[in-house]
Amino acid sequence: MTEQFNEQKIRASAWFRSLRDEIVAAFEALEDSQTEGPTAHLPAGRFDVSETKRSAEDGSDAGGGLMSVMRGGRVFEKVGVNVSTVYGQLGAAAQKAMAARGVPGMEDDPRFWASGISLVAHMQNPHTPAVHMNTRMFWTPNAWWFGGGSDLNPCIEYQEDTEAFHAVLKDHCDRHRPDYYDRFKAWADEYFYVPHRGRARGVGGIFYDDLNTGEWEADFAFTQDVGRAFLPAFLPVTERRRDTAWTDADRDTQLVHRGLYAEYNLVYDRGTKFGLATGHDANAVLMSLPPIAKWP
Repeated sequence: MTEQFNEQKIRASAWFRSLRDEIVAAFEALEDSQTEGPTAHLPAGRFDVSETKRSAEDGSDAGGGLMSVMRGGRVFEKVGVNVSTVYGQLGAAAQKAMAARGVPGMEDDPRFWASGISLVAHMQNPHTPAVHMNTRMFWTPNAWWFGGGSDLNPCIEYQEDTEAFHAVLKDHCDRHRPDYYDRFKAWADEYFYVPHRGRARGVGGIFYDDLNTGEWEADFAFTQDVGRAFLPAFLPVTERRRDTAWTDADRDTQLVHRGLYAEYNLVYDRGTKFGLATGHDANAVLMSLPPIAKWP
């Protein structure tokens, strides 16, 4: 069984890395193709890539990954695409959080392994929506599961963009189980809600966690399709809006919406809390924060 899990971990980690490479190439190509519109005069953006490290409490190696960040491009004001594979023992706070979620055996054996990709894009044009996507696999000696999803976060909403984005997600969900889209859309609507503001942070998408149907291959295949859905869901929306002229009022609306996004990620986001609690590179964990934001 251990050998089987090791092989599965290798496959999952390699998949997240390959998805990262595909997205980074697509985003740099999008920068090159931006030859008209308000930001066409800017240099085409490129990703700065650096290694990230996680250290165990005793200072030993506990994994790491790649942080890829582009700033000040023609299309993207800031976008990060991170991959990581980390392992070790969960601290007391993380153990308690996992046990509260129903993960078995946390009190007796806190070893863990986790791998995934996380992406957040904040756009130059206020008419082009920000976006988030992640997929991941988590393993403990007594359990394994997948999680992830993607969601659209426009500051200026267009119904056709929302419908197009969701249609691609639904198509990829429907390839697996007929209830997945409705189930995971509802989960995203609940998860990405900002209670202290009384509103959602965007127009939703899909979100799932703790996915373990007992069929690793099926759950991995679904998680791969969630990743594959991202570019065909997001790129057409971006290409539709990136040349739109904007006003100072549009920019102000964008910056205030980014404040909402930052509030959510710092106060509620499960991935942010886990990354900081387990000692992963803080810059990589907080990559999701916008470059500039404001509050009313």
